Amino acid sequence: MHKYRKRIVDKLLEYRLEEMGAVLIEGPKWCGKTTTAEQQSHSKILLADPQTRQQYVELLQINPSIILNGETPRLIDEWQIAPQIWDAVRAEVDRRGETGQFILTGSAVPPSSEDIYHSGTGRYAWLTMRTMSLWESGDSSGEISLKRIFEGDSNQFSTNDYPLERIAYLTCRGGWPAAIPLNERASLRVSVNYTDAIVKRDVGRTEKQLNDSEMVRKILRSYARIQGTQTPATVILDDISPTIASGISINTLHAYLKALKEIFVIEDMPSWNPNLKSKTAIRTADTRYFTDPSIAVASLGLGPNDLINDLKTFGLIFESLCVRDLRIYAEALDGNVYHYRDKTGLECDAVIHLRNGSYGLVEIKLGGDNAIEHAAETLTKLASKIDEQKMGKPAFLMVLTAVGPYAFKRKDGIWIVPIGCLKD
Repeated sequence: MHKYRKRIVDKLLEYRLEEMGAVLIEGPKWCGKTTTAEQQSHSKILLADPQTRQQYVELLQINPSIILNGETPRLIDEWQIAPQIWDAVRAEVDRRGETGQFILTGSAVPPSSEDIYHSGTGRYAWLTMRTMSLWESGDSSGEISLKRIFEGDSNQFSTNDYPLERIAYLTCRGGWPAAIPLNERASLRVSVNYTDAIVKRDVGRTEKQLNDSEMVRKILRSYARIQGTQTPATVILDDISPTIASGISINTLHAYLKALKEIFVIEDMPSWNPNLKSKTAIRTADTRYFTDPSIAVASLGLGPNDLINDLKTFGLIFESLCVRDLRIYAEALDGNVYHYRDKTGLECDAVIHLRNGSYGLVEIKLGGDNAIEHAAETLTKLASKIDEQKMGKPAFLMVLTAVGPYAFKRKDGIWIVPIGCLKD
């Protein structure tokens, strides 16, 4: 049995348990929700266990409190198998009047809203869990702290010796906990097996009519080609329609995309709308991303060598890796990650905006002096357009790279940081 790797979400779960009576952990299948919840729970019931599942379901119908009794926090894993437990937990939280009573882990297949009568407002806290960042999987030195950058610490410095080949491997392996301890061949198959499960089972279990596995595979492949862009669904439709003999409508495509979102396969990024010095129309379409870069790689049938030989595709999928890590780090700092693009074509890959109003601008590049200089110019141009009287100055400007010998703050104030040096 492998030793538990500490996760950034561990501390967030601790906070949510201090705040609310119940915490619902949601996220992709295989991202480690149950294992993480077990670290802080003092008793548990596993509804997915075939030996006890039917007994639990019957007990819930007779007397839900029997299942809910146990040392707290009490973990209820795969709660959606018996969705009536949602309202039972809500009622029990009200009765006890204490925080930190229950942890529920959500599956890849969400329950029907018809089975739930109460929203859970005031009783539940929601916690999104993702696959592991490079810092969590032990693949980042963590010598550059995003938190310290936000706090104005300019003295951080790190060396970086990751070659592009290593980053290509980490991109293809993904952040799946099960893949981390495996050898290279086996670890690269985890995302392939995950994608096969999405195609063959998971989407069809969300809605019975979404049972065309080949359709799912084609949608994933098309989505992988346009990730990191604001490409409309109609383009995906045009891409896959010629390959589908029976045809596909835009409504059907939207239903499949909705299912992929519900089971945490895709996680699009909202746009950022800052106060600008002049009126500039900001594009508001979401930017398309997978929850983990390895899903894109597996959907396209690629491996590390393929990425090295196609740097354009590698750059797009590497951006997905960075967005995954930035989302994890930003959430630890009570923030979110957004994308900026305006009508002039000025674009910023990631804007990390904290709840306290601080924000940082990030451009993502594989590396290379020309690419870094172009990214730095973009950041400077965007920063100059922001109305600092209303927004305040950016806390930092950063070019986040795949490779590079050093992580440091340049004389012009722009951070150059290889992803293998960063942590929350």
